[in-house]
Amino acid sequence: MGRIVTLLNQKGGVGKTTVTLGLASAAAAAGHTVLVVDLDPQASSTWVLGIDPADVEVSSAEVLGKASPHDAIVETSWSARIHLLPASNRLQLREHGKPKRLRGALEQVAESYDAVLIDCPPSLGNLTTSGLTAADHAVIVVEPSALGLRGIAAVADLIDEVWDSHNADLDLAGIIVNKVPGVSGEADRRYDELARIVGKSAIWQPVIPHRVIVNQATAERRSIHAYGARSADVSIAFDQLWKKLRRKTRA
Repeated sequence: MGRIVTLLNQKGGVGKTTVTLGLASAAAAAGHTVLVVDLDPQASSTWVLGIDPADVEVSSAEVLGKASPHDAIVETSWSARIHLLPASNRLQLREHGKPKRLRGALEQVAESYDAVLIDCPPSLGNLTTSGLTAADHAVIVVEPSALGLRGIAAVADLIDEVWDSHNADLDLAGIIVNKVPGVSGEADRRYDELARIVGKSAIWQPVIPHRVIVNQATAERRSIHAYGARSADVSIAFDQLWKKLRRKTRA
């Protein structure tokens, strides 16, 4: 059962961490248990999930060394169903290493979760390569803007490279479109452009609407589902995307 999913894009600001945590929130709301793996030296997922990166003694950096994942994984303030393998700024020292080490570590714990969600840094370096090497499925996160679509080909090329060199079982599961405004001709054009590049079937539905409540949830370090009716359209989108992801991981 392919439970490990890597979410990536080389561009920052597309909401990759937001999508990772939104899926984790939806999983917990559905009664499922997930592990979030923070591979970003900025440690945004770690912070939003209620853990101060400066206080982390055993992080994903150490697991990329020789530490056991059991010594690093912690529960989060969001839910007992959401566990975290936290990041620290020590990850910057792991930009050169053995890409297969993370996979070996996650294979020790993946069976305990309905899914493992890996939040990669906004780059295509060794940390993202490690995330893809560990994964059963890759999901690209984009936003419908000119800059948001730049570099899609480079991300696809890295996935192909990892498939060839490190992980022949890696599946490009699809693309999640984030931060979609309610009415925008520009966004519509960029969505159509994305569909021409990757094909409509590769784009997961629904798209995630752009809402201020998402930024508020991040700032307050709370899950999107914690806001009830105020975040209903965003929460529903994540619920449906989680169901799709579950079908992938149970295939």
